[in-house]
Amino acid sequence: MQLTEPLTINTVVHRQSMKLMGNRFEISVVAADEGWAAGRIREAVEEIQRIEQLLTTYNDSSQTNQVNAMAGISPVKVDREVFDLISRSIRISSVTQGAFDISYGSIDKKLWNFDKTMTALPDPSLAKKMVRLINYRNIILDEKSCTVFLKEKGMRIGFGGIGKGYAAERAKLVMQQNGVTSGIVNASGDLVAWGTQPDGKPWTIGIADPDAAHQPFSYMNITDMAVATSGNYEKFVMIGGKKYSHTIDPKTGLPVTGIKSVTIICPNAEIADAMATPVMIMGIKTGLDMINQVKGIGCIIIDDNDTIYTSKNIRLT
Repeated sequence: MQLTEPLTINTVVHRQSMKLMGNRFEISVVAADEGWAAGRIREAVEEIQRIEQLLTTYNDSSQTNQVNAMAGISPVKVDREVFDLISRSIRISSVTQGAFDISYGSIDKKLWNFDKTMTALPDPSLAKKMVRLINYRNIILDEKSCTVFLKEKGMRIGFGGIGKGYAAERAKLVMQQNGVTSGIVNASGDLVAWGTQPDGKPWTIGIADPDAAHQPFSYMNITDMAVATSGNYEKFVMIGGKKYSHTIDPKTGLPVTGIKSVTIICPNAEIADAMATPVMIMGIKTGLDMINQVKGIGCIIIDDNDTIYTSKNIRLT
């Protein structure tokens, strides 16, 4: 199989959109030959589908659900890839003081359905009780035997906060290995871009406007960079004239308020994806303080009053 495309100057961007991991993915490849580009996109899609099978909670046989099924009972052997992703997730939990936590899966969706039937917040004491199983410190890893054990019965892990970014990063790697020198993997707004546009210029991406999700409020030129946005415009409920995001604070069990959107810019899509939600949970000051201490990560926050805050390394024009 020829993986390096024949050299030519007539390159264009070839794009395909599809639904993967319950989200809309758009994959772009810079190439002259349409058939060659389609082949590379197909390989990226197969890689994302492979990851979905490992991480999904909608399939009883997935490794994620096997771990969940044995919570409080016994450790479960998983692929090294899954083990390493969980290990990295725990490190991010530590950095974010638990604002990011893959053991959020125990939250009862009946209390936080964020649809028209939700007219009041859950009782705070009940909400707090429901999140007692959320504790990344109770995810026990055994490096030698490559096992994962959830200490408490009823605990559940899920990769909703990091899985899209991980899949985008893996799809990029597969395409690079197969000769794609420039492209974008856009996982429903969490994207990674490398190389340049056909004219040699960096990729231009829009930062979503929280009040008009399809209208960017700002543009950014990037290459070899990832961007992820978490916002309350995607899924929310209005109660007593106040907007509550679908993002739940794992410490209180209640939806977060005050921030419309958080955009993270860094070299890795997995990290960008994983860091956007915790900043929403931590709030503007604490979130920015944390980002400013981590090398190579930038952050843009828009609060409920449309005030824009940025980390020290971002200058918006």
